Amino acid sequence: MTLLDLTPRVAEASPLSTLPVAIIGAGPIGLAAAANLLERGIDFVVFEAGDEIAASVRAWGHTRLFSPWKHLVDPASRRLLEEHGWELPDAERAPSGTELVEAYLSQLAALDEIAPHIRTGVEVIGVTREGMDRTRTARRAATPFAVRIRTASGGVEDIAARAVIDASGTYTSPNSLSSSGLELLGMADIADRVTLALPDVLGTDRAEFAGRRVTVVGAGHSAANTLLALVKLAREEPGTTVTWLIRNAKAVRVSSSSDDELIGRANLGSRVDRAVERGDIALIDGFEIIRARRAGDAVELVGHRHAEVVTHETDIVVNATGFRPNLDILREIRLELDEIVEAPKRLAPLIDPNVHSCGTVEPHGFRELTHPEKGFFIVGMKSYGRAPTFLLATGYEQVRSVTAWLAGDTVSASNVELVLPATGVCSTDAGKGGGCC
Repeated sequence: MTLLDLTPRVAEASPLSTLPVAIIGAGPIGLAAAANLLERGIDFVVFEAGDEIAASVRAWGHTRLFSPWKHLVDPASRRLLEEHGWELPDAERAPSGTELVEAYLSQLAALDEIAPHIRTGVEVIGVTREGMDRTRTARRAATPFAVRIRTASGGVEDIAARAVIDASGTYTSPNSLSSSGLELLGMADIADRVTLALPDVLGTDRAEFAGRRVTVVGAGHSAANTLLALVKLAREEPGTTVTWLIRNAKAVRVSSSSDDELIGRANLGSRVDRAVERGDIALIDGFEIIRARRAGDAVELVGHRHAEVVTHETDIVVNATGFRPNLDILREIRLELDEIVEAPKRLAPLIDPNVHSCGTVEPHGFRELTHPEKGFFIVGMKSYGRAPTFLLATGYEQVRSVTAWLAGDTVSASNVELVLPATGVCSTDAGKGGGCC
């Protein structure tokens, strides 16, 4: 026995423990993940593709949320903010997206404990393990993640991370206008005439829509909000017409049920129905789009309707067909996704829109979000894949559980609890542009 053998030794820390957790997206869920990691004493870095935090929320900021403030603030974030004198706005009032950013998210992101960890104008273009593609297994779980980023200046680099939380959302990944799910034939020719869901019809985007024929495609709440804004615009701007194009025979898109505790959402459907009855909105049902083409200054959507090939002519198309996760950046990550809604396999049955509304989704956490790739999690709206039943409160509980697991607190991570408002009935067709939350 040597003197070295008798010397007390300190256990070596895992090389991974010295690295930060990489969070993709600085929206409500990404920032909530940051606050929870901060409480746990775990280093983190947040990558936001936009020039400012919550870029996607800002894009639809003119739209009022259905949920009131009491359901919109992450508990860990609230604790941190209140240490700095912040107060929750009117708990029972539903804010707009802009109010959510200005009164909550921006203030959270600006805190000294959070701000130095956020990198804006940085796009994540790939995630893998250092020196490994998805086929390599040996020592995989002990190998750091490599998060490849592209900065605003065009520079590309790999950032090492102990774990990755993908909270990048789905707003910039809309479903196709084509009923087949593939990119719409002719889309490249009309791309400049197609907008994402929830354009600011009465504000910054007004000039684009005023005096033109506008067609909204989709049967969800995003479509309903835009339709009502367009009806108001048409009253103020002569020549503006509003058409609503849906693929089903009936628009099963919003709840007007008295059981819906989110009153704004309960009223939305009936307001759209009344606008259709008055003739303010021209409803074309049963229209399955197969291609698009330019016709001079106009756009033609060609589709099947009642077993015939028909053409609809318009000037502007609003794609409100719902959203899907962008999985391209995860090609080298070992994922286990449901084959229908593209959500984590264990989560999919809990959020199936054919069975569940937003308020009937069971609490869930790290177990349901776990993939074969240890230390990698998809959270927030992106975790729901193509299902439209997501609420912010659900995402907050997700990241609380995930961060507890990353901290080694399995008991807390497994103890998932959540109280959601009753929400009536959501769209029952995940693949057809529903959406309720």
